[in-house]
Amino acid sequence: MPEFVVERDIPGFTADDLREAAKRARSVAGEMTAEGTPVRYHRSIFLPAEAKCFCLFDGPSAAAVQELNERAELPFTRVVDAVHIELTE
Repeated sequence: MPEFVVERDIPGFTADDLREAAKRARSVAGEMTAEGTPVRYHRSIFLPAEAKCFCLFDGPSAAAVQELNERAELPFTRVVDAVHIELTE
């Protein structure tokens, strides 16, 4: 399934705020999957000194990932295609 990164500018957010946001993202992903649009939240990388966050999702399209974030009422700057590279050595 295609992967996407959601970029967020989140001034004033704390790691605890981000944990709650991740829970909302997972919940809405479950709802959307049950409705027939398989979307999955994987993880977030938070840069508190820059008030930025990058979140990794799977989904059928950028539009589906954007819908998830809108339904979860999570702020985002953009949704972009991503390629995940993992070394297994």
